[in-house]
Amino acid sequence: MAQHLPEPEELREIFSGLGFVTTCQRMTPILQHAYKAARVSDATVLLQGETGTGKQVLARAIHCLDEKRGRFPFITVHCSTVSEGLAETELFGHQKGSFSGAISNRAGLFQAADRGTVFLDDVNDLPWRVQPKLLDVLQRGIIRAVGSDKEIRIHVRVIAAANRPLEQLVEEGSFRADLYHRLNVIRLSLPPLRDRAEDLPVLILEFARRYATFHEQIEALDPDLVRHLEACRFAGNVRELENAVQRMLFLKREGRSLTCADWLEQDGQTAADTGHQDDIHEAANMLWTVMLQQELSFTDLMKRIEAELLQKALQLAGKTRRELARLLHTSERTLYHKMHAHHIRPRNKTAAG
Repeated sequence: MAQHLPEPEELREIFSGLGFVTTCQRMTPILQHAYKAARVSDATVLLQGETGTGKQVLARAIHCLDEKRGRFPFITVHCSTVSEGLAETELFGHQKGSFSGAISNRAGLFQAADRGTVFLDDVNDLPWRVQPKLLDVLQRGIIRAVGSDKEIRIHVRVIAAANRPLEQLVEEGSFRADLYHRLNVIRLSLPPLRDRAEDLPVLILEFARRYATFHEQIEALDPDLVRHLEACRFAGNVRELENAVQRMLFLKREGRSLTCADWLEQDGQTAADTGHQDDIHEAANMLWTVMLQQELSFTDLMKRIEAELLQKALQLAGKTRRELARLLHTSERTLYHKMHAHHIRPRNKTAAG
């Protein structure tokens, strides 16, 4: 029987309550698949996306929505920080005396997560020699501690996250193909924050709420900040945005709204540094409208703009061609050819050079 999926708005509320905040329409099918994945408790999930796109938060949300496993442990394994020598004992445990320093029996992280979920963060960095042992866990549901000949059956779900395409690593020979196929049962690809800019305002408000101890409760974003975020594409990831909000709150002196000035201050800028960017953005919007209304080609529009700018410079700025070229940050020779191409004659002889 087909599973009932909540409506998109309800779905966003569900995941928002679990820490994964989004209003981006592009994220709707990803949330739908994540919701369905939570209902299929024994299927392995592979989350792919750049660092800082929210893979760990989404993995925990899937675990929490899993009716079978949600009340049991969610254990994170940071594969990029696990050394090859200790990876096996970290994951599967060891027996007393199995190596120097093993003074007692120790359960591994897979045992600690029994009946719950193991989240393998940055699984693309998992040491090669541990990969077949992980494959054995996925295929047979058993582990064997280092130094033991006894197999232990465990019941865990594995959610893995990769910040590099595993297919590429398989081709390069640094990741086992059979392990990749075992992990790649349900695959969700998270887009970077720069491709879902509409999430910026809601994420900023969410982080401001989380870090209310830095400053009194923020209630809104000023329209100037929203416009600035739309005009100047944020290149960072969700984690970097969270850090930026913390800096804004720490530096803010008063008020319950976050402004463009607050954003610029946390980034070490002033409004004067970026005002020209907003002006250019507005000019581009106007030119785009003109181009559509007059059905101009891009080339024709650029020619007309260049001619108008040269005329304006002659009227307001330049007295000699040398001075005009300096103000326009170009050479006298280039300026001469541009004026000639547009049939522009200077109003006085000094501007002619």
